[in-house]
Amino acid sequence: MARRPLPRILTDSAPLARMANSTSLARSREFARTAADSASDVFHPLITIGRGLRRLGAAGRGRWVETPRDHRGPLAFFVGACVLVVCLVPYGPLLALVTVMGAGAWAGRERTPVDTGPAEAERERLRALYEALVPYFSVDGDPSPLYAHDGDWERAFPEYAFDEGGRIERLQLKYPAYFTDGEDQSRVRIEQVLYAKAGRGREYHFVWDELANQLTLTALGALPTDLVAQRFVTSPGETVLGFTDPDAVQRTLPVTAGEERRDAPPVLWRTGQRSTEPHLLILGQPGTGATTLLRSIALQALQHGEVLVIDGSGTGEYGCLVGRQGVLGVESGLAGALATLEWASHETERRLIAANRARQAGRSAPEDTRRPLWILADRPTALAHIAVAEGREDPQRWLQVPLRHGRAAQVTVVVADQFESAELLSEPVRAHTKARVVLGPATAEEVRAVLGAPPHTTPVASVPPGRGYARLGSAPVLRLQVPATPDPLDDATGQAHRQAVLALLPERTVPADGSGPAEPVTGGMSTDADKPVDVRKPEDVSSSADAGRPVSVSKSAGAAVVTPDGGTAAGGAGPADGADGAGGAGPADGAGSADGADGAASDTGQAGSSAEPVGAASRVRSVQRGETRVVNGSAEAVRAEG
Repeated sequence: MARRPLPRILTDSAPLARMANSTSLARSREFARTAADSASDVFHPLITIGRGLRRLGAAGRGRWVETPRDHRGPLAFFVGACVLVVCLVPYGPLLALVTVMGAGAWAGRERTPVDTGPAEAERERLRALYEALVPYFSVDGDPSPLYAHDGDWERAFPEYAFDEGGRIERLQLKYPAYFTDGEDQSRVRIEQVLYAKAGRGREYHFVWDELANQLTLTALGALPTDLVAQRFVTSPGETVLGFTDPDAVQRTLPVTAGEERRDAPPVLWRTGQRSTEPHLLILGQPGTGATTLLRSIALQALQHGEVLVIDGSGTGEYGCLVGRQGVLGVESGLAGALATLEWASHETERRLIAANRARQAGRSAPEDTRRPLWILADRPTALAHIAVAEGREDPQRWLQVPLRHGRAAQVTVVVADQFESAELLSEPVRAHTKARVVLGPATAEEVRAVLGAPPHTTPVASVPPGRGYARLGSAPVLRLQVPATPDPLDDATGQAHRQAVLALLPERTVPADGSGPAEPVTGGMSTDADKPVDVRKPEDVSSSADAGRPVSVSKSAGAAVVTPDGGTAAGGAGPADGADGAGGAGPADGAGSADGADGAASDTGQAGSSAEPVGAASRVRSVQRGETRVVNGSAEAVRAEG
């Protein structure tokens, strides 16, 4: 039935229209509104108390309903007892009334609603991000697309958070099940879109949950750069490469940053016979902290072992290690590097032979084979260029034996180089360095090429020195910040950092003779080639057959040579010559170096052909029980056996 219109007399009647628009009626409405507002202000406390009592009553009723039936009797008895006590106490009912009124006023107060949703600018940012993901998360023919133009972004973004600047700090998004989240290229495209829309200049961590079809984006803060070189609380065989995010590792170390002491999550590299990644490769751009990391590793390695440094760049960044106890040598020239690395190769073989003979005899390995030996090679490819120009062999050739058999012989190799020269690294270096570090700004492809896996964060273009990524074997890729370990001899180094590094350096090795003041040994090179230096103890001089012959430290084109008869070793002679002549560490006469018998016979004819670094293997003829023999090892071992 159609609706019938009202009669015109009730709509267009002049008296009714005049009555509705009359001044008296408008005044009455205003008066009623004012009276209602005044009454609301006057009775606002009572309204608040009444609202609170109603809420308290509802809460009490809900509590009574939730109480089990067998507990209601004791509860009612307790409430009645409380009411009786209040009634018997003087002024109890009045105090109870005041308490109830106050509780009602507190419970009935008007609470300002908390705006939990995003602001308008944040909503626009989320919508723009949603629209940018539509081409990647949608396909034609989807009956219920999760991502569509002008779609519901709240259904795709269940969780989100913003920082004080309005930028996305955390975002959890859902994606369709047909998205190829198992392919790296598909993941990289989505990460690039999120990096561009969430705000550049920050690092974002991505967690892909393939089972739930969810991706979580988290904005990472910068790693602390205030940590300097210090004595870390680690076990033998553990080396701190740097520090990472707190949720990336399960261990923390106490560290000191200025006057503050705190716990920091370290990136620990474990070496030794049970290590699965006994050697390390460091790559980066110039000035990104590779030398700093090598210097930090050297300071930690000197606590329990000996260090041999090859400075291919020749900039003198390791001058602070020259002449220190435990530092076998610091070589920057091609001849010295070849001789030193050749000796290290023979020393590795000697250790293997000695340890094998000890095991076959049912004894523990000799002490000199258990002491760790570290070979730190900084930019060996620079020496390879010089070797090619001079027609000599590549120094990396002598790293093959330490790399292949170093784990069993307690020999660890650390190689640092630049991205531009990475192709010149030898195949053994690439194959046997399972622990990898990338320093400085690098793309995801460069990080993947070095570490074997892409980083879970977006690399940034500008990073502080010592900042990069690390991966130990097949472990996940970790962010890394190397502790500041500058060269203390550099004028640009601050006083606090200089003192921190100097405090970690071992004492200098100062051989002394009985005639004059002692002079320090500097990097295997004598400060005065004409001054004789005796490396034996004063009480051992009288018992030696060569007590009248001073031991001189001569300077040659290669490494410095210690000869027992005061002669000068041939410049540039490799350790192979010295090893063969003195019964050294070569594979042919490794047995002689193990028991010291075979080497004595050959030492009489070729005593001056050794070309080993000072302190690395000082071949000193000494007399024990009336016979002359050759002693291989460090200066301390020479004194002990002499």
